[in-house]
Amino acid sequence: MVRIDDSDPVVKCWLSPDELDYLERTAGAAGWEQEIAMQLMGRCGLRVSEVSYPSTEELRWSKDGDIWLFEVRGKNTKGGGPKTRDAWMPETVADDIHKYTRERKLSESDLWVDVSTPSIRRWVKEATQAIADETGNKRWKSVSSHDLRRSWATYHLVERQVDVRTMMAIGGWSDYSAIEPYLAEPTERRIGEAMLSSSLH
Repeated sequence: MVRIDDSDPVVKCWLSPDELDYLERTAGAAGWEQEIAMQLMGRCGLRVSEVSYPSTEELRWSKDGDIWLFEVRGKNTKGGGPKTRDAWMPETVADDIHKYTRERKLSESDLWVDVSTPSIRRWVKEATQAIADETGNKRWKSVSSHDLRRSWATYHLVERQVDVRTMMAIGGWSDYSAIEPYLAEPTERRIGEAMLSSSLH
């Protein structure tokens, strides 16, 4: 079930990897471009305003890291103009991107998601509303585009325990204070593992 925190004026939600799969499939039913947008936010950690930046020109295989990286130009959390960074892309998403660009006959410079930021936010709302209607789980109605990035960050920081400096680099956070809020919400599975481990000692 979608985890939710409504103690502040802005409701925060966290999706599990399976819930992200569900969201991607639901969005994809309305068009492959929508599914790609969900993956860029939920699997690669892009801000909604960054989704319409990358094209295949920005995607590269790093032999040093043995990973896919792609250039993103987005928010500078220290202020000032946009900041360029290399974001990480899981191989499963890279495979989808390659299939998508081949099938759509996109050139190297064609944007993967060529729509406005408000359109992407609307896609998220339409998909989450459809899931809420289908499942009867009203929590889905509270999920926003930023919650996809929140879910990505929390999963890697808390569940997979990726070091903070790596996450700051690939997620585009300029200082610790900007990423610190994502450290605070372990999932129920992580809580159970941590507490079970501590009770055995």
